[in-house]
Amino acid sequence: MNTKGFIKKVVTGDDPTLAGDFLATASGISKTKIKDAMNKGAAWLRRNGRKRARIRRATMPLTSGDCIELYYNEHLLTLAPPQARCLMDRRHYSVWFKPAGLMTQGTTYGDHCSLLRQAELAFTPRRKVFPVHRLDREATGLVMVAHTKTAAAKLSTLFSTGRIIKHYRLEVLGNLTSFDSQGTISLPLDGRNALTEFKIDRYDAVRNITTVDVRILTGRLHQIRRHFAMTGFPVMGDPRYGMGNKNTDGLKLAAVALEFTCPFSGEPTVIRL
Repeated sequence: MNTKGFIKKVVTGDDPTLAGDFLATASGISKTKIKDAMNKGAAWLRRNGRKRARIRRATMPLTSGDCIELYYNEHLLTLAPPQARCLMDRRHYSVWFKPAGLMTQGTTYGDHCSLLRQAELAFTPRRKVFPVHRLDREATGLVMVAHTKTAAAKLSTLFSTGRIIKHYRLEVLGNLTSFDSQGTISLPLDGRNALTEFKIDRYDAVRNITTVDVRILTGRLHQIRRHFAMTGFPVMGDPRYGMGNKNTDGLKLAAVALEFTCPFSGEPTVIRL
């Protein structure tokens, strides 16, 4: 294996007993690079039929029968991610500003370019992190992170039942003011009901761009981007959906506010950018 590859191997009695040594021997990659890859979340362990989990310590002892996986991509491992910042800390959960270019969660190839990993490392003592919703990598804005299983369950329920209201601001191609100043897009996505409410802020005739405030009532994949592209007003800078909407400034979609009742204190909470 050189700059990119995948290894999956079961540990036997003849193999090195430390994870870093085992992966270096199996891959031919230096121990220094293996240690870095493990720290960045590229190595996984499946033991005794349990769900696989990331392993980060090169000195972790292995036992015969362990199944070890390494997803190695040198390019990805050398990326320096943009930094998120914590806007609100409620101990059970926190709310972060996610910049464009930062993933919400990691992938099999690592998690050092994710907001979840940055949140995990941000607090002393270190806290666990649990995802409760996501924001597209190209988008900017507010992301909530749970720090306990109880908080994850409570917040996930609030999201799934529409009791956390998410507000977005975006720029779309075209003159949306030719329609009503506000409305609802109810086109189904992936065979499921999808509702997007919008209110027009302003139209820039010089750039032929409309700024729109949006609230989504369902949580389908790329819902806002797909809905506006389907109606002929694609989000500016969207690399996947729409035509004629490319620009050099990136995706013009930001999650700008969250409204909810705190599941722990019972207090109405609004956080805005």
